[in-house]
Amino acid sequence: MRRKVLRVMMVAISFALLPCVAQAGSEAISAALAHPAREADRADDANRKPGEVLDFVGVEPGMRVLDLLAGGGYYTEILSRVVGNEGSVIFHNNAAYRQFLGEALAKRTAGSRLPNVEVLDDEVADLEFEAGELDAVMFVLGFHDIYYKDDGWPDIDGEELLAVLYRGMRAGGLLGVVDHSAIDGADALDSGTNLHRIDEAFTRRTIEAAGFVLDDESDILRNAADDRSIQVFDASIRRKTDRFVLLFRKPS
Repeated sequence: MRRKVLRVMMVAISFALLPCVAQAGSEAISAALAHPAREADRADDANRKPGEVLDFVGVEPGMRVLDLLAGGGYYTEILSRVVGNEGSVIFHNNAAYRQFLGEALAKRTAGSRLPNVEVLDDEVADLEFEAGELDAVMFVLGFHDIYYKDDGWPDIDGEELLAVLYRGMRAGGLLGVVDHSAIDGADALDSGTNLHRIDEAFTRRTIEAAGFVLDDESDILRNAADDRSIQVFDASIRRKTDRFVLLFRKPS
């Protein structure tokens, strides 16, 4: 009887602490977004809604987070301040991404302005992590690039990449995916034909096949005015595409 009572008490305490943990994460996100060093990035906040995205994913202080194919590091900067001194962020790009970024990468991590950020310039095929070292992975506007085909763009084995992420993530770890929506049923074809879009249903099936479980989905970046037939860099839709936001979890 004593053991049963203790177990009940521990469960009750755990549930009582959940709002505090969530609040700590939300407060850290708000503080990160308000940081004065983000002045150059702030113009993109209205259309990217990073606070809502990170709150949805559940990024919290102390986490070790991989920002995969992170581009210029817009999310890396925010993540760095959210996870704080007790956490760390891996800022990843491959050569194909780096060629478009110019001095942005060096400026992002110049000096010691983001001391908890590790720069990782590796091809996707060379990625490997210690088992269970990652608490979360942010894959923002890059999942479609696994299937992109063009001269100078490396072939990427999506199945192997997801296997690497799965091995590197702790049990219960989080995978947040944001990408440009393709027309339903397009699978990965729109990415291969340079629209740089991908089908949400295809994305779900592919990630679930790797062992992840769909935990939640959000409409925070939806745009019904985007008919999904235009390349994402077209001036009429650039930065205003219809985007899906999915949260996957590695089973405990």
